Amino acid sequence: MYGELDIQLKSKRMVRRTKKTDDFKQFKTKIFTRMVLLLLLAVICIWWLYTSYLYGNFAEWMVTLYQKLFRLDYVAALNLYQWTFRNYMEFFFLIAIVLVFFIIFRIYLGWFTKYFEQINQGIDCMIQVNDREITLPSELFALERKMNTIKHTIEKQKSDILTTEQRKNDLIMYLAHDLKTPLASVIGYLNLLYDEQQISEELRKKYLGVALGKAEHLEDLINEFFEIAKFNLSTITLQYSWINLTRLLEMLLYEFQPMLQKKNLHCNLQGEQDVMLRCDANKMQRVLDNLLRNAVLYSFEETQIDIAVTKEDNQIAITFINHGEVVPEDKIEQIFEQFYRLDSARSTTSGGAGLGLAIAKQIVELHHGTITAKSDKEQTKFVVVLPSS
Repeated sequence: MYGELDIQLKSKRMVRRTKKTDDFKQFKTKIFTRMVLLLLLAVICIWWLYTSYLYGNFAEWMVTLYQKLFRLDYVAALNLYQWTFRNYMEFFFLIAIVLVFFIIFRIYLGWFTKYFEQINQGIDCMIQVNDREITLPSELFALERKMNTIKHTIEKQKSDILTTEQRKNDLIMYLAHDLKTPLASVIGYLNLLYDEQQISEELRKKYLGVALGKAEHLEDLINEFFEIAKFNLSTITLQYSWINLTRLLEMLLYEFQPMLQKKNLHCNLQGEQDVMLRCDANKMQRVLDNLLRNAVLYSFEETQIDIAVTKEDNQIAITFINHGEVVPEDKIEQIFEQFYRLDSARSTTSGGAGLGLAIAKQIVELHHGTITAKSDKEQTKFVVVLPSS
């Protein structure tokens, strides 16, 4: 078993190495070809200098030049050439070789640094806010592809951050606005009770009931502010323990009975008895609470909510199905984003801060699970898949 695993790991490493080599194969080939051509040019230049300088007509040219320049006879000009050039032939030849290699190396360096200039331009383009694609030479296509991927990722992250921030700001604005309504109602009814000394017991109870309801709604709105602050400031850590998943769902259904009765909803729980799950009990309860609350809020009145627990291999699947308005296909993935809410009016009388499903997804993924949603034919289904241990 371990031998097979070792072979698989080695083969994966070889595949990765091969892929890296193939990505820059054209680049390496071009560098090697140019280097060979420049070395060949250097050899040709040195051969030309060697044949023309040492064994060519260079001596005759210099003697003739001395004769014309200094008006010397042939013997005197030859002696001057011997004294100025011939005695230092090896030194001058070495200088010539160095100059040839320096010039060729400078040409090669100038060509090679163009790649860095183009990469630098690509990096500048990557950090700029524009739709222009990064373009590099064909031999750097692999690098061009990765830089464009990074650019698009950065742009998407910026867009997601701006969208999330805008949603949060809009929600806070609506929450702040909606705080005034229940607060004004509470103050108004309390003033009536304070001013009316001879009020009947029945009317007093009515006013107190309305004020209490508005105060509770005000508390819900304040709790949503705290929910937003907690989501931004806290990081989720897990404390694992074994829980009875079936019992947890039954307990949640009992707690949700008042909400279910308000809309005449019936909840049906199906699955094996005493399904055990290793998870963070409090965090998993929050996931299930958010999913059930979401199902209740977006269900048609007098319909049924189906909850199923299935266990297969080493996984446990929890399915929530409710009957309500179809979630558009282009919004089905957005419902797991922070501060996203389906109701276009963003009324705070229904739904929450748009954090429930985002937090649920984060908790499920921390448990190495998945959460998906599907909606069609007035039916919305959420499926949570978790490892059983």
